[in-house]
Amino acid sequence: MTDKSAAPPMHKPLRWLWLAAAVIVLDLATKYAASAWLSYARPVEVLPFFNLTLLHNPGAAFSFLAGHPGWQRWFFALIAIGASIGLTIWLRRLRAHEVLLAPALALIIGGALGNLFDRLVHGYVVDFLSFHAAGWYFPAFNVADIGITLGAAGLILESIRDARR
Repeated sequence: MTDKSAAPPMHKPLRWLWLAAAVIVLDLATKYAASAWLSYARPVEVLPFFNLTLLHNPGAAFSFLAGHPGWQRWFFALIAIGASIGLTIWLRRLRAHEVLLAPALALIIGGALGNLFDRLVHGYVVDFLSFHAAGWYFPAFNVADIGITLGAAGLILESIRDARR
């Protein structure tokens, strides 16, 4: 077994922040379009299992803490800022062999900052992607949430791959 900390550092790991910026731009553009073109809470069917539905979420994932009087806006904003700083430091310290971690961290950073923008500007996160089947609706989400989810999947895959080494 080799010492993984002795591996050489990744060459310019912060270059992956372009991916975070792309997530932010795509997220904000799609949220702007959804807010401009959709009526609040009125689904527009795209496919039999997929609607575009403009919703405002003052909470976190699955509307966690959405019913509270407003303190959660700042709580989740602080979490997003702290996570983005921590993940950027982690990204900067990656080793050459951690090739899946770089885009995974960048996707999470981009998603966190995309939703942070909404929290700071609107006081809620704009969601508009809505999947459903047989009367069951998955909570609406947005492009930032997709970035966070794909990034988390990348972290899991990297940890599984790392455990097998």
